[in-house]
Amino acid sequence: MVTQYIENCCRQMREEQWVCNMETKIIINKHYQIGAVSPFLYGSFAEHMGRVVYSGIYEPDHSKADEDGFRTDVLKSVKNMGIRLVRYPGGNFVSGYHWEDGVGPRKDRPRKVELAWKSIETNEFGTDEFMKWCRKAGVEPMLCVNLGTRGMEDALHYLEYCNFPGGTYWSDLRIRNGHKEPYGVKYWCLGNEMDGPWQIGHKEAKEYGRIAAETGKAMKALDPSICLVASGSSLSSMPTFPEWDLTVLEEAYEVIDYLSLHQYYGGQEKGTKAFLSQSEDMEHYIETIRSAVRLVKARKRSDHEVKLAMDEWGVWSRPSNSVNEELKDTPWQVAPAISEQIYTLEDALLFASMMMVMLRNADSLKIACQALIANISSCIMTERGGESWLQTTYYPFYYISNETRGGVSLKTVEEEEKSADIDHAVVWNEDKRQLSVFLVNREEKATAFLQLEDFNKIKKADSIVLTANDPQTTNRENHQAVIPVETVNFTVTGDRIYVELPPLSFDVLRIITG
Repeated sequence: MVTQYIENCCRQMREEQWVCNMETKIIINKHYQIGAVSPFLYGSFAEHMGRVVYSGIYEPDHSKADEDGFRTDVLKSVKNMGIRLVRYPGGNFVSGYHWEDGVGPRKDRPRKVELAWKSIETNEFGTDEFMKWCRKAGVEPMLCVNLGTRGMEDALHYLEYCNFPGGTYWSDLRIRNGHKEPYGVKYWCLGNEMDGPWQIGHKEAKEYGRIAAETGKAMKALDPSICLVASGSSLSSMPTFPEWDLTVLEEAYEVIDYLSLHQYYGGQEKGTKAFLSQSEDMEHYIETIRSAVRLVKARKRSDHEVKLAMDEWGVWSRPSNSVNEELKDTPWQVAPAISEQIYTLEDALLFASMMMVMLRNADSLKIACQALIANISSCIMTERGGESWLQTTYYPFYYISNETRGGVSLKTVEEEEKSADIDHAVVWNEDKRQLSVFLVNREEKATAFLQLEDFNKIKKADSIVLTANDPQTTNRENHQAVIPVETVNFTVTGDRIYVELPPLSFDVLRIITG
């Protein structure tokens, strides 16, 4: 059904002999390079919220659980998706979390009230399980310390437990728990969304900046090899943005290695055009933070480089108070099914555009964590005791992650005669001689005209399109309703390529040169 729809769109455009009111000309030169694409742009995020962990990535009683209780169907989807890094254990959850509750024999682990999501935390899954899961998934761990209800001392204990070889209280505890070798966790977040009034232990910018700086100094004294991520603004709409970021940078610049940004977009009720255009706000958001980093670096006459980490991002199709509403009458459950958003094709197009914004900022943005890894604003959905399935958003992540590995993001020039509303990003892989062009058509049918400069002759090209007849189509009932289709929707003429784009579609054009 999807294949037939795409073929019909392309056939109609060919019958019109390429005459289209909407056309975008994109000039691509392999020497106009933005920066290398970090593999950690393709990260995700596992928080003890709802069913992300319990019955998401971990369900010991499931028929597809392995010997450690990890769902092998989810592990397979994670690997295929191309996820390279996972942030844990929060999120808002971390600001009230005692990490030591989640290590050691399970029978001795306490059940506790969890304030961020008004749940009961069993602590059945904790740091040791997460590290084992990361090894099986082939991903880099990124841990977050509690700077809400705790602070520097606890952060040092957590780091010692994870990274110190042995012969000390906390490292020996790890060894007694059956993990002789240190985990060697490199990436550490200094708290979570500390600018947010909703955060347990919320702080003012200068207060947080000082705590982050002093905690970071102590952590690097214990393990100089680690990289630290400070909490930047939680949203571009925060009233304290960008003053928060400037203040934190002023206090902690020489200690931290990354400043975090978080961004979610909803507003589907505003209409398709307004909804999809929100990726432009994300572009401005990143550029503002980049400017703040440059300003503070110049003020301090520093040689130190601070990069950016978009370590929570996604499409949020529910109002911000939806979690509280869902739990109002039934709080204090174990892993309640909350905020399980079902994504449409329209959501997938904004999701793809957000990823393309990150590619266009690949020189500065080096870490990104799609939130979350299972069941909540997730690409992967599971049923308790049942099957797992892939949301519409899975496919842009899958293709962008797997197609850009080892590549460099290119800066393009767009000519705006008869310009269509086409978003795009381009990555070049010199070793593979492969050019990957990602396109989102936000309009009716349109044509993208690609002019290649300084590339060798085109040897081969292929195209994959994600679309549907109705932009509100989901994969909930029919898991194959919105899936990518390989199709010939392009024409190559010398160093020019014309691409026919169906209405409201995501296109992956893979070009191999000589």
